[in-house]
Amino acid sequence: MFEEPVPGVFKSFDFSALGEMAQFVHRQVHVFGCLLEVYYLATHNEGIIAKSYRTELCRRYSFDILCNMKKFLRLVAVAALAFAAGCVSSKIDVDRVGVCSWSWHKPMTEVVREMEKSGVKNMHLALGPFISPDERHGSAESFSVFELIKQKVKKGELVVTATMIAAVGEDYSTLESIKKTGGIVPDQHWEANKKIVTRGAELTKELGCKYMLTHAGFLDESDPEAFKKYVERITWMRDECSKYGVKLILESGQETARDLSLFLKKVPGVGINFDPANMILYDKGEPLKAVEVLFPWIMQVHVKDANLTKVPGTWGTEVRWGDGEVGGEAFIKKMERLGFKGNYIVEREAGDDRPADINYAIERLVK
Repeated sequence: MFEEPVPGVFKSFDFSALGEMAQFVHRQVHVFGCLLEVYYLATHNEGIIAKSYRTELCRRYSFDILCNMKKFLRLVAVAALAFAAGCVSSKIDVDRVGVCSWSWHKPMTEVVREMEKSGVKNMHLALGPFISPDERHGSAESFSVFELIKQKVKKGELVVTATMIAAVGEDYSTLESIKKTGGIVPDQHWEANKKIVTRGAELTKELGCKYMLTHAGFLDESDPEAFKKYVERITWMRDECSKYGVKLILESGQETARDLSLFLKKVPGVGINFDPANMILYDKGEPLKAVEVLFPWIMQVHVKDANLTKVPGTWGTEVRWGDGEVGGEAFIKKMERLGFKGNYIVEREAGDDRPADINYAIERLVK
């Protein structure tokens, strides 16, 4: 009579976030089905039967707390909450998993073949090869290759979840160099970058895609004039994208979650692509805490991992998904608990065998 209703169903649940009471329920999961049954009987005027169930539970498991009806029902409620929280999984449906085109580090026609072999259709597509090649996100490609991707999208063989544009003149060799050259900050490149934004939004629309991402550069509120200019430029980019029915999203990680959230409130309508590894690579905070602050703006997630630098002022180290300090499974569960419905896109920008690392990440996400 007191056997677990569905053997093994509770083993993978995560009750840690519910504190001591959840741990109590977790230790006694075989009683949970009985608790729900008693609650049903108690609410259907089967008082005598319910009382006998409670008495038997008290006798067999020494649950003195169950002898008090108010506390008993409270325990049932907590158990139900624990059940709901425990149902969150770190495994994601393959339809929500994708790969950044530049992560393959191959010509686009080979990227398409690698995507087919990986078993995922979702792609975060770099537009640089078709607009302003920077090598970091791919070498120059003919427009016929862009047309090939359009046809793949039209046939349903590929889904472009977001596009990506890079600014002119970015230097990622050191943290200091990218701070000076990154994104839309340098005045000497602003006019060229405006053209990239407009062309990028046009191509994004052609693909039927709603998001276009960019690394906007470092926020610097210590210089009021520079910060004002930064806000004005992001506002212009947002409005230019909206002309084509495209939403501008910014890459996260170059600033703290608090600073980014305060900035985003100044430019409503702009979202973010949350990259947990960037928080570590730039030493800007803990990803699990950052998503709580930034969640309202998160449109897409990059699946990337890293370890913090041991030398302040230098880059952290990117590693395979699940091997670093992001805390892969905990991160995915946190996003799902928060209600994230978007896509998880694998990004790999280091390593000697990127295809193997990408497929390893996909496997860890979906299996």
